[in-house]
Amino acid sequence: MVVPAADLPDRVRIYEVGARDGLQNEKGAVPTEVKAEFIRRLADAGLTTIEATSFVHPKWVPQLADAEELFPRVRDLPGTELPVLVPNQRGLDRALALGADRIAVFASATESFAKANLNRTVDESLAVFEPVVRQAKDAGARVRGYVSMCFGDPWEGAVPPHQVARVCTALRNMGCDELSLGDTIGVATPGHVRGLLNLLDEEGVPTDEIGVHFHDTYGQALANTYAALEHGVTTVDASAGGLGGCPYARSATGNLATEDLVWMLHGLGIETGVDLDRLTATSVWMAAHLDRPSPSRTVRALSHKDQ
Repeated sequence: MVVPAADLPDRVRIYEVGARDGLQNEKGAVPTEVKAEFIRRLADAGLTTIEATSFVHPKWVPQLADAEELFPRVRDLPGTELPVLVPNQRGLDRALALGADRIAVFASATESFAKANLNRTVDESLAVFEPVVRQAKDAGARVRGYVSMCFGDPWEGAVPPHQVARVCTALRNMGCDELSLGDTIGVATPGHVRGLLNLLDEEGVPTDEIGVHFHDTYGQALANTYAALEHGVTTVDASAGGLGGCPYARSATGNLATEDLVWMLHGLGIETGVDLDRLTATSVWMAAHLDRPSPSRTVRALSHKDQ
């Protein structure tokens, strides 16, 4: 039953991360053609922004070592943006050589995570990204800046919002078109989300340039998403079937499941362009390839109903 709520967006853009963030932690190698078919099925379900892969050194993320082989298989999907993550200049060069025109870089709001994930300080990592963003923009690409550990850090605890605002401002100043606020270990609560978004307003970061990326460690991902929607955010990251976590934050469980997000949004009368039945079937298909059930409650409910 659709029951709209006042003062929420009419439409939400879902930034699907299952093919990259969702699969990057898988211990067993997922065949390239399975990844490509996953992306095709996600697009067929109506998702128009699907992060395809990362051009990172295979030593760090072996699951994504096939980026050069995978991206050409899917880059011509009609009506679909296929962002790719790049860690540095070399990664950008590889991505641009294959025709990528949506680029993402990955920064941290905390020193501990910057050291663990990037082997640099926050300022050093931003200095590395500045020429990468500039070259990507010069090549005509649109650039997203991920900001991890926006709410809590496994080593440092609660993260002061001003630290997050400083990194967001630096990424915008170097040319990022969009920012994704990451609750990397899933500790955010709705009041914390509102507080950070209010501060970013005060710091001059436009809400229409912000996306949110919540993990569901404490079951708060949908509640946090709702708080962001109330603030006017219209881009939400999610992972089909709830796949994914964070290789450098052991307490992080899976991403917000795209199906759970779509169920809530459609119930609120918010358009997504996503066919929930096709999306659920895609996650069931991928779960079979991974040989385990999907953690998404909506996938479990809808697939059980069909049996």
